[in-house]
Amino acid sequence: MTPELQEAGARALELLHARAGLRQGSGDREASFGRIHKHGVPDFAHGVALYLDEITVSFDGFKALNALSLAINVGELRCIIGPNGAGKTTMMDVITGKTRPDHGSATFGSNIDLLRLRENDIAQIGIGRKFQKPTVYEYLTVFENLELALKADRGVSASMFFKLSGPQRDRIGEILTLIHLRNDAQRIAGLLSHGQKQWLEIGMLLMQDPKLLLLDEPVAGMTDEETERTAELFLSLEGQHSLVVVEHDMKFVGELTQGWKKVTVLHEGSVLAEGTLADVQANEKVVEVYLGR
Repeated sequence: MTPELQEAGARALELLHARAGLRQGSGDREASFGRIHKHGVPDFAHGVALYLDEITVSFDGFKALNALSLAINVGELRCIIGPNGAGKTTMMDVITGKTRPDHGSATFGSNIDLLRLRENDIAQIGIGRKFQKPTVYEYLTVFENLELALKADRGVSASMFFKLSGPQRDRIGEILTLIHLRNDAQRIAGLLSHGQKQWLEIGMLLMQDPKLLLLDEPVAGMTDEETERTAELFLSLEGQHSLVVVEHDMKFVGELTQGWKKVTVLHEGSVLAEGTLADVQANEKVVEVYLGR
């Protein structure tokens, strides 16, 4: 869930409960929506969605990222694999503005310098992040969670009197179908399975129409059926969005990459290998540090 969506949700929760007749509130806190200033629209004319160049991040002398360079094309689905401590989470932290690098550059499209923006600004221009643990509003229905995501940039008074238009209801309906939750639209989110909560959070990100989705171990804890449906979901998003999927499940990675897409292997904060899944699985260095024999 994006930082902006978390802030908006926490401060709009009481209003939504009042409208829905639910009893759970979020407290008497003032909201400050609409504080995000537009920093321009990313230019994807050159076909590159994200470019990291020589990114270095150090923590107490330890290099979490070591001159990491990486390019993600527009509409590409890229899987990132590697051992624990390889720098995968830190990479996502840099892209989303949570961590500032010591050196290097991070560019969204050809014109947006991500290192000059705050976390909320980065979410606003079209980068969405899905963390490992699903963070949905468990006392709201599935539909209300998606409605909240749609209204994340509205003020308190606007949220109180907001009514969905026909096209907006249609959009929520499309997302419900896409994430396999149409039949659960009025179900309280806290009653969903772990996998369904993961889908709901992805749906909430999609309501923001992100250009780039960062997905951190999205199928951890899922059943085989849920994992298969998640692969279908991501493949359906490919082309419309750029996706970066950090994952340890090699079967899932294989389903996503379909034998021909590029996989990137990180190790000690930099790229160890790139190629098809078969290529990296046959790479001696990758076998030694990650896959094992």
